Amino acid sequence: MRKFAPTELVLNSKNQVYHLGFSAENVSSKIILVGDQERVAMVSEQFDSIEFKSNHREFFCHTGTFQNKRISVLSTGIGTDNIDIVINELDAAFNINLETKEEKIVQTKLELLRIGTCGLLQSDIPIHSYILSNYALGLDNVGHFYNLKYTEAEQELLKAIQNCSLFPKHVMPYLKEASPNFLKKFETGHTVKGITVTSSGFYGPQGRALRLPTHTRDLHEKLEGFEYNEHRFVNFEMESSALFALGSALGHSCATICLGIANRPAKKFSSNYSKEMNELIQHALERF
Repeated sequence: MRKFAPTELVLNSKNQVYHLGFSAENVSSKIILVGDQERVAMVSEQFDSIEFKSNHREFFCHTGTFQNKRISVLSTGIGTDNIDIVINELDAAFNINLETKEEKIVQTKLELLRIGTCGLLQSDIPIHSYILSNYALGLDNVGHFYNLKYTEAEQELLKAIQNCSLFPKHVMPYLKEASPNFLKKFETGHTVKGITVTSSGFYGPQGRALRLPTHTRDLHEKLEGFEYNEHRFVNFEMESSALFALGSALGHSCATICLGIANRPAKKFSSNYSKEMNELIQHALERF
């Protein structure tokens, strides 16, 4: 049985996981992940009851019930670096005995659903569409720090993407699939599936240029034109690659559903989407 040193399994003074600041009893195994702290309350407002609230740094957590299902919602902040913290500490809270620092014999499988916003990469996808990520292409480097296994399908699709020379030569993408059976729970006639591009930033890494020149000029145009065996890029966001990579490697079910608030080819942006986001949250909660 593996035992972890205090410098590896870092805990706070209450013997809770260090950054998230809670223990497993405070949290459901069904967890909605949101980037924005304020979106935690948007989700929990739809709960029938709330039993637990916490906040530490950017990590706000509410646990409650919705239609007799115990669900937690947790903010991650922006970026895959925070997802690295969230996935490792959620898994540790459930699957490591925080008193003895030993890995538990019986493991808990988590269901992790990211709800977020995204930029659309295809001109035919309307603003406010629900985007389901069946794959996430990571332009970040989090996945490269772990000894991950990739399926033949993931390797084949990544090779096809790499052969198109879409990105600067020093960017090394990785590709992970969402959990197919978990993903199906959120699929309806209103959802669009495809490859999500997870970027390490909002501006240059997503092909935007303000006053700084970039190596990614016309990136979204290149991504829009890619197609391989009916796979195409559908959106940009900033968290899913690490969620799928780390979550699946730890044995958890992972999926992402995002509200498209910008269409990059059409140069359209929705600045007021609170109604549509609340509808997406309800869509997700009813199917969780």
